[in-house]
Amino acid sequence: MKTIETFDFKKKKALIRVDFNVPLNEHFEITDDNRIRAAIPTIKKVLSSGGSVILMSHLGRPKTGYEERFSLKHLVKHVSKLAGSPVKFADDCIGNVPSELANSLKPGEILLLENLRFHKEETKGNEEFAQELASLADVYINDAFGTAHRAHASTAIVANFFPENKMFGYLIEKELQNLDKVLEAPKKPFTAIMGGAKVSDKIPIIENLLDRVDNLIIGGGMTYTFIKAQGGSIGSSLVEEDKLDIALDLIEKARTQNVRLVLPVDNVVADKFAAEASTQETGIGQVPEGWMGLDVGRKTIEEFSAIIKESNTILWNGPMGVFEMEKFQSGTRSVALAIAEATDKGAFSLIGGGDSVAAINKYKLAERVSFVSTGGGAMLEYMEGRELPGIAAIRR
Repeated sequence: MKTIETFDFKKKKALIRVDFNVPLNEHFEITDDNRIRAAIPTIKKVLSSGGSVILMSHLGRPKTGYEERFSLKHLVKHVSKLAGSPVKFADDCIGNVPSELANSLKPGEILLLENLRFHKEETKGNEEFAQELASLADVYINDAFGTAHRAHASTAIVANFFPENKMFGYLIEKELQNLDKVLEAPKKPFTAIMGGAKVSDKIPIIENLLDRVDNLIIGGGMTYTFIKAQGGSIGSSLVEEDKLDIALDLIEKARTQNVRLVLPVDNVVADKFAAEASTQETGIGQVPEGWMGLDVGRKTIEEFSAIIKESNTILWNGPMGVFEMEKFQSGTRSVALAIAEATDKGAFSLIGGGDSVAAINKYKLAERVSFVSTGGGAMLEYMEGRELPGIAAIRR
């Protein structure tokens, strides 16, 4: 398989699928440019090697064609600044305009295509749409890990038209290297921390990790499905009634595979889901009627932190509580700090999933962990052992 590091881009036009799905405010200003920054090394590699770049991305979820708020024209100035080179803009991604602009593109130049999702053919994986995109360039690079789990025209189908000249960009290469480090050769002891609201979202990844991890820490709203399944009182805490048997099954699977499954022993409960709610600390299975668990308690924080600090490989996906509210952020913040301390001592730590990434950034600890995945859903599916269309299309 060809790689971006060894390929000769001289006088070649590279069609790069990037993930520029960034948040914009009401003035169409970018409020978080991390996804754009993540693509810059790949863009600069092509340009510095004598090639030209054609960028394609989606933005938001437009429903019926063009929508002003989802136009990629709002990104042109910022992409130009980060890339250190002027960016031309095509007001469509297929048709005469992008074709003429691509044909006239000179080495060292960048062209940004309009939002792919203004055409329904993109999400439907339409072959003719993909072929028209492919006709713009000589080589295809996928560097959008966040959409690699989608079988869309620009992430999977377009690669078919570059049988010899297709490859991953630096971002996806780095993602796969770090995810494989956790999946294929984790240094023991290996601790996975699973949080978030629902057990159902995490069942496949937990099952795939059970024959790899030494410790499985459970936190967040999903805790209460496990607690209720074991007969605990959870008040009005979040619970998936139809997943109680599955929770018990996961506990038993962990026991038979000698995995230490660690649930909270205490929690911070509130009388309503609000920042100004009244709170108290109780045992995890002793939540009063009408109260709900919104964070782990002090004893749990001590136990979780001790396990994390003794680990050599750490995977974290999902918060321990409603960390967006100050009263319920201690658990998530403590886990983030424990991971950073373990990493300082030589552990390998991988953070993935929107809320976990948001927490690591909120507490300014991103520089103290080994790798922060840009994937979200793609990372989860890869960790579940599923084949991602955007990855398979390049590896085939």
